[in-house]
Amino acid sequence: MEKYLDAFVNSFINTLNWTWDAITFDVPWYTNYFWGLVVISLFVWLLEIAFPWRKDQAIFRRDFWLDAFYMFFNFFIFAIVISGVYELLGVLFGEFNVTAKSFAIIDMANWSPYLQLFVFFIILDFVQWFTHVLLHRYKFLWNFHKVHHSVKEMGFAAHLRYHWMENVLYKPLKTFGVMILGGFEPEQAYIVHFITIAIGHLNHANIKITWGPLKYIFNNPVMHLYHHAYHLPKGTHGVNYGISLSLWDYIFKTNYIPEDSGTIEIGFKGDDKFPQDFIHQNLYGFTKDKS
Repeated sequence: MEKYLDAFVNSFINTLNWTWDAITFDVPWYTNYFWGLVVISLFVWLLEIAFPWRKDQAIFRRDFWLDAFYMFFNFFIFAIVISGVYELLGVLFGEFNVTAKSFAIIDMANWSPYLQLFVFFIILDFVQWFTHVLLHRYKFLWNFHKVHHSVKEMGFAAHLRYHWMENVLYKPLKTFGVMILGGFEPEQAYIVHFITIAIGHLNHANIKITWGPLKYIFNNPVMHLYHHAYHLPKGTHGVNYGISLSLWDYIFKTNYIPEDSGTIEIGFKGDDKFPQDFIHQNLYGFTKDKS
């Protein structure tokens, strides 16, 4: 029991110290996820201000500050709280001889750094796309995902507005994606992290970008706005599930972009009864569904 308690406490303290070191610039700049998030957010917000797609949308749009809080809560506060639990699970799985290489189908250790990053990015993006599909397809999971879809005015910070349970759901599947690679995570994985944050912010931003022919590869704000559409094609659970890549939606025929005015209503049926504050939104999914 002492071993498990030590693993839990040490991981919690290490994550807390790492976050503080990032805030105080006591980590290498390229792994400073805290200030990296701040810089990317400010940059995309300035783009929204300079080149707004929906010109009647306020700079401080509806729920701007709520979404800003979600960004730091989900990326840092919750990570500190839950880190000990993940470490404890790692110890338990280790005792059952389940290691990072148990499900390995690819060994990238001797590949070039650029190829490592490319494969790492592709596999993790597909795992997240698949997880996203599940969040829409099953009611139990959808009740958590409603927090993200309760956004009524789209902006960059809406990217990280999601129920804390999504951290719990995504983390094991992303870990499985790494295990497929033999437990190998490239030294330059921070590049993938910052790229995905930037793409995610842009996809939710009040900016009209389609990437031209690259729209069939990369997700974009026009495509993702329809993912949040109030009125979806009949018989679907959702459309445009792409995280960073739109590729999977075109492959699996879940793409849908009927027009690009940016003026559509977003949300979901019953969202007028959905909680408006952080606390009740994050209790949602465990209580009776009123929406």
